[in-house]
Amino acid sequence: MTTSTNLQQLSPYSSGTLPGTMAPHRYDTRSCDLGALTPAISNSTSASEQAGARAKSFWRESLALMEQHLPFGRRKVQNEDQIYQCGQVFDTLYLISSGLFKIVNLSADGREQPAGLYFKGDWLGFDGIPSGRYGCSAIALDSGEVWSIRYDTLLQVSAKEPLIMRLVLAAISAQLARNRDAALSMGTLPADARVADFLLQWAHCLAERGMRTDQINVHMSRADMGDYLGLRLESVSRALSRLARCGVILFNEKGRRDITIPNLAALSDFIQHRADPTGSELH
Repeated sequence: MTTSTNLQQLSPYSSGTLPGTMAPHRYDTRSCDLGALTPAISNSTSASEQAGARAKSFWRESLALMEQHLPFGRRKVQNEDQIYQCGQVFDTLYLISSGLFKIVNLSADGREQPAGLYFKGDWLGFDGIPSGRYGCSAIALDSGEVWSIRYDTLLQVSAKEPLIMRLVLAAISAQLARNRDAALSMGTLPADARVADFLLQWAHCLAERGMRTDQINVHMSRADMGDYLGLRLESVSRALSRLARCGVILFNEKGRRDITIPNLAALSDFIQHRADPTGSELH
């Protein structure tokens, strides 16, 4: 169990750190624009820019502030490990320190349906707050680590340090915006553009965290991708083949889950073209 630091010490520097140097791998919250936790769009921003803006995830701030101000447990996980199960009593939130995770809903007939992908610095468990039970299951798609934070402890600390709750609310808002964008994609885009948008958003999440985006490993089967995007397995396969024919993605020789994206702008252009019914047909 990791112990919390003094709540009055907002600085990420320890007493043993030399002046003018920063502790390794630590985000300096003193330079964080706290106003960004409740962002406002400038009046000079165009409507198209507002519509295309991606919600900030606050992943870096989440990790930094939680590490400084809250006691938390660390749990190493492997592929397919379950963090919590649908219907389980809620008492803990989880913050992803490393790895990749999926949220899974259960249908009425017991089938599992992927409902979201979560990366480093994302939160897991918000769905358990309203009812007191987790509304879905969280499963690891790769090896990684999660930090477990008791919800009652989070509320107690937030009463003394309001910035903590401000950050949590911003993270909840960002997740809602991401879910909204995913729903909009599934409701308005044709199959191949839907798959392309799925890959593009994945790449954006990696880029935001300073990770390479030209080669990604899709830790999901074609069937899981289809369940997540509301597509049949055959539709996902055809969409990926078309993206490859158009040159916006390449399949790595190691396996069909390893995908190269030579140019993110080209992938974005493909989506815009397919979303425009007046555009000419791509081959």
